[in-house]
Formats: sequence, C-alpha cells, structure tokens
Amino acid sequence: MSPVPELDLASRIREAALLEGDFVLSSGKRSSFYVDKYRFSTEPALLRAIAAAIAERLPRDVTRLAGVELGAVPLVVATALHTGLPYVISRKAAKEYGGSAGKAIEGEFESGESVALIEDVVTTGTQAVAAARKLVEAGARVAGIVAVLDRREVRDASLEEFGFEALLTIEDVRVETGN
Repeated sequence: MSPVPELDLASRIREAALLEGDFVLSSGKRSSFYVDKYRFSTEPALLRAIAAAIAERLPRDVTRLAGVELGAVPLVVATALHTGLPYVISRKAAKEYGGSAGKAIEGEFESGESVALIEDVVTTGTQAVAAARKLVEAGARVAGIVAVLDRREVRDASLEEFGFEALLTIEDVRVETGN
C-alpha cells in the first residue's frame, strides 16, 4: 500500500472525527472541539490508512507493538496486521480475575524486546507515559511512542524520553475549520 499523505490523512480524520461544541477532555479541561477517536478507529478504510501511516513511523528495530486499552486497541491490531508484528495490550489497571489475574500487560513478549507503543489521541501524555513505564517495568525496551494525534497544549520531556512522535497535531486537523 502506498504512503498516505499527511494532509489527506488530516482531512479524513477531520471529516470523520472532529466535533465542535463544549467538551470536557480527559485532562479535565474544557474545549470547544473534540476529536472522537472511535469515529476514526472504527471506520475500516480510514483505520487501514492510519495503520499504514503508523507503520511508516515505527522505529526500525521494533519487534513488537503495544497499545493501551481501550482506545489504542483497534490501532495496534490494524498496525500489527499491516506490518506482521505481534502486539501486546497495556491495561490501565491489572486484571483481577481469570488466568491473567494481576497482569498489567496482555500478551507475551521477551524481556529486552524492542516495543513501539501506539496511542490514539494524546492530550496530556500521562496515559502514554504510564503505559510505557509499565512496559519497561515488565522488561521491554520502549523504542518509541507513535500517536495518531498530538493535541497537547503543554509539551514536557516525559513523552520525549520515550521517543514520542505523532502523525498529526491538532492544528493539522483543525486547519480548515478556521478555529
């Protein structure tokens, strides 16, 4: 599949998922717009395009992918299918029942394995950093974090320590709305 130009991807995400109104973000702040990740991650053609774009941004030495539950799961699955790389899922809280009770990471990987964490929309970076740290604690080497959309207002070094990059910024997605 050929690379997806960033402007085309921004336009497609804007059309599918940019909502205008009054919203409360995961950070607790209010915003006049919201990007509904489920609207872009549940549409097969757009999900395929996003997975292809993520695959192009993966560090070369990655041997496994990881995604944070729940929002990044469709993205990591689609990217795994596109690249052939296996994946794990980082839970926000350890499972307390069944055969994987106490596990914060679902799926298997080798200690020292090079993992790329895939995220959907990064508002503060807190969840991505927490997931990356869980992977490190479990023995993985986080080679990078690739997000679909960076909507952070404040940049800090915690994400960058894990090699963070995003396919798009919120400015890319909002450019045609005039806001």
